[in-house]
Amino acid sequence: MRNSLRRWKNEKLSERLAKVFESKAIKFMYFPDKEMVVDAVSKLVPDEATVSAGGSLTLQETGVSDLLKSGKYNFLDRDSVSGNEEKKRIMISAFEADYYFCSANAITESGEILLLDGNGNRAAAVTFGPDKVILIAGVNKVVSDLDAGIKRIRSIAPMNAKRLNLHTPCAESGLCTDCDSDERICEIYSIIVDSRRRPWRYTVILVGEELGL
Repeated sequence: MRNSLRRWKNEKLSERLAKVFESKAIKFMYFPDKEMVVDAVSKLVPDEATVSAGGSLTLQETGVSDLLKSGKYNFLDRDSVSGNEEKKRIMISAFEADYYFCSANAITESGEILLLDGNGNRAAAVTFGPDKVILIAGVNKVVSDLDAGIKRIRSIAPMNAKRLNLHTPCAESGLCTDCDSDERICEIYSIIVDSRRRPWRYTVILVGEELGL
């Protein structure tokens, strides 16, 4: 009973968001189960397209990361190299990708998409460069408004710092202290408000499960 009620609530949320994003010229898709995402992406992205991606647990959990690495596409993969300069070269080349994949840190019920970056490569690629951007997120990323989105980002930042093995105060305490660490990952906030100037460049895929952080 509880699962069916959650599924119903998520579907109603997706119906509201679909209308909001359509008004912003952002394509929106909803899937109740993460197992449905790979098939959807396969249909969205033609074979041999040039693709790239930001680091994302959500892409891993949905199987999209494996799809991008499968050989079906020309994948610009920064994790395939070890040197910092080579990684930087691949991150810059992602600007010329046909499709760029990532998740969001938060999505508001009004249709704003919030991103937080340390280096800014994801924010830069999402806001300018690739022909199409596909953002995949679980329902746990949906918040009421921008203030709630910022609060959510600050609450998950310590987990991201821990995941990346950074030596920041939050990786030790589990709490954001708005630190001045050299390894701080909370450097660049970006907010996508709409896409009417570049209609349908963005696709938001919402999954009715908790994904990522």
